[in-house]
Amino acid sequence: MFFVYILKSKKDNSIYIGYTSDLKRRFEEHNGGKNKSTKFKVPFELIYYEAYRSESDAKYRESNLKRFAQAYSALKGRIKNSLAS
Repeated sequence: MFFVYILKSKKDNSIYIGYTSDLKRRFEEHNGGKNKSTKFKVPFELIYYEAYRSESDAKYRESNLKRFAQAYSALKGRIKNSLAS
């Protein structure tokens, strides 16, 4: 399985979107400060994820969320309560 996930920084409420084949390990890496792009924003909470059987599908979805405002806006509308808390 491959996962597209969204993390929310408890430090500054910023959002991080990524994909991985091991969601638990990746979450621990982010919170452990082992990721260059997120190490100054720890701690994080996992607020959303999607599971895919295909790695290429997960990569495509992550790319769409990062690059296309319409896809990200639609997702934000579906998880607005998770983003607010």
